[in-house]
Amino acid sequence: MNAPDVIDYSPDLRDRLSDHLSRHERRSAELDGRTHAAVGIVLTDSALGEDRHDPLLPDDWSMQRVPGEVDGLDGRMVGVSGGAAFLLCRRASRLNKHAGQWALPGGRIDPGETPEEAALRELDEEVGLRLDHDSVVGWLDDYPTRSGYVITPIVIWAGDDTTLRPSPDEVLAVYRVGLHALRDGETRFVSIPESDKPVVQVPLGQDLIHAPTGAVLFQFRQVAMAGRLHERVDHLEQPVFAWT
Repeated sequence: MNAPDVIDYSPDLRDRLSDHLSRHERRSAELDGRTHAAVGIVLTDSALGEDRHDPLLPDDWSMQRVPGEVDGLDGRMVGVSGGAAFLLCRRASRLNKHAGQWALPGGRIDPGETPEEAALRELDEEVGLRLDHDSVVGWLDDYPTRSGYVITPIVIWAGDDTTLRPSPDEVLAVYRVGLHALRDGETRFVSIPESDKPVVQVPLGQDLIHAPTGAVLFQFRQVAMAGRLHERVDHLEQPVFAWT
């Protein structure tokens, strides 16, 4: 197999992402009784082959609940590292909500916090990475979820020398997913009988990433990486297993 065409983790990449995000007219959402949360698309460097082994075993995660075609997929995140990357977490199985699902580092915004402050605090608490406000590259659109949240995504530049210490209470494992894998995957939109909106599926490794995480990653690819400044994602649906 040929080595992937990775994206260099460089100041030029940060400048390009920052330019696209600054020209994107961000869309915010009213809370309307929902809880405000923030997540970080945290960018760092990665090495090819560092993700050959995934602590998740094929029998640990069932693909039966996933809508659409899942042949050949077993839920593992392998073969995606190399070059500029973002951090993707598998949520700890002991959590009450969305256990085992994919998530970006983040959580609810505490009273008096800004979304930036919340994203940086949660990044420290979940994966042991402490950064300041100078690391923020830009923002994407709010995404309202079926489970009662409005998620504000913050793009964060972590530097190339990052040591991660995942919290075992919240994170089963954290992965460095190369931006090339996000760029090269063919995003899928599938129909479900429970909604007239398309379910977004972002293929990464041996899995499909669904909204809300999948919607945020899809907009990051379209807006920040590709410069398609008018791409919106609030119309994209979550799978039923993520509704509660």
